[in-house]
Amino acid sequence: MAITVTASQKPFVPGFKHGPSDHVAQIQAQLRKDQSENSANMLSLPYAHVDSSLRSLAGQAEGFGRFAVGGLHGPLYHVTTLADDGSGSLREACRKKEPLWIVFEVSGTINLSSFLSLSSYKTIDGRGQRIKLTGKGLRLKECEHVIICNLEFEGGRGPDGDAIQIKPNSKHIWIDRCSLCDYDDGLIDITRGSTEITVSRCHFSKHDKTMLIGADPSHVGDRCIRVTIHHCFFDGTRQRHPRVRFAKVHLYNSYTRNWGIYAVCASVESQIHSQCNIYEAGHKKFAFKYLTEKAADKDEAATGFIRSEGDLFVTGTQSGLTTEDVKCSKFHPGEYYPTWTVVPPTDDLKHILQHCTGWQCVPRPADQPVPAQ
Repeated sequence: MAITVTASQKPFVPGFKHGPSDHVAQIQAQLRKDQSENSANMLSLPYAHVDSSLRSLAGQAEGFGRFAVGGLHGPLYHVTTLADDGSGSLREACRKKEPLWIVFEVSGTINLSSFLSLSSYKTIDGRGQRIKLTGKGLRLKECEHVIICNLEFEGGRGPDGDAIQIKPNSKHIWIDRCSLCDYDDGLIDITRGSTEITVSRCHFSKHDKTMLIGADPSHVGDRCIRVTIHHCFFDGTRQRHPRVRFAKVHLYNSYTRNWGIYAVCASVESQIHSQCNIYEAGHKKFAFKYLTEKAADKDEAATGFIRSEGDLFVTGTQSGLTTEDVKCSKFHPGEYYPTWTVVPPTDDLKHILQHCTGWQCVPRPADQPVPAQ
């Protein structure tokens, strides 16, 4: 197993190279200053080349979602209206059955009157514009190979109101560089046998039940779920960063602060590998929580397992790790993928995650021909 922990001469910070906004430019200047003072400690973050061309995102996710190709082999679909439906709309693109790489020719808010269901082999690529989805969210139902990049989700309302709902039986999904806040239910829910998913460089804020992985102890089929979460910023959200049942979850180089109940929760048979994350408590000091539930096909109730490797607990944060011998499997991500980019949980990492997660002001890269299959 190779874990990339490198000292580079020039760090990759999403949003810097391509048209940074003023506040990001200030951060860039500070990072250059820090580099000159201590170049040996600079960070090497993932995805340095995904903005070099439009389709460079395909197949580039780290972790369990690494095979997601989205609409790599489909034509471009240009969203030309902010209308909820009709010609040139995002909904029209998402319902089409053929592979599509969806880009936007407009900026603004799309008010969804109902869940927006995606079919397989789609990329929703928000680079080059500022698109916010509100009202309802995205639903990934029995689909595969989906990439969602550089969008904002805010203000979803109604029962079962998730920003991104992944269920049932969906796989090979990558959610990257999205800002999510203020939905009536979850921000990202991954349930009902959906697996091989990566969530990266996302910013979560102004919310209660942030991310649920495995919805119910009766759903024993969720033992197949595998999710990677990395380089995300959980910014004052109350709980579920994530909450996990049954699934295997690799969580690394993320920053969680000022939670209201807990940071990460392990429940029935879950296996969580927390690596080089920053946990900064507010009023509630314990980062990790365990809940005991009974799987539908077991006689006894059980909790999950959390392995903490290189995590940083600051401002009085207590890990809350159990010392009990948890009777469930204990996975290591190296059993499933050979490399990932992880750096020590330093102030430099915290600074970058605060400013360079979520929607970024980057232009849409040029499209290049895809080699024939």
